[in-house]
Amino acid sequence: MFGIGATELIIILVIVLVIYGGKRLPELGSSFGKAIRNFRGAGSEPDEIDVTPGKTPPAAPQDKDKTPDSSKNDPSA
Repeated sequence: MFGIGATELIIILVIVLVIYGGKRLPELGSSFGKAIRNFRGAGSEPDEIDVTPGKTPPAAPQDKDKTPDSSKNDPSA
């Protein structure tokens, strides 16, 4: 694959086992598998954005500190 033979893979796995321990390896393998699955899934998603009429985006949250008519209080306006 990348010029890595069986001996090199075994050495890498032993180093990972020493660093993370036996109890943490299944968790690492699971998270690594999920990451690869998400990466592959992202490549199959459509590149376009759905702009179907009739769908309205959610309203943006408003700051509680700002009033709707804040231009009256602004001396620079």
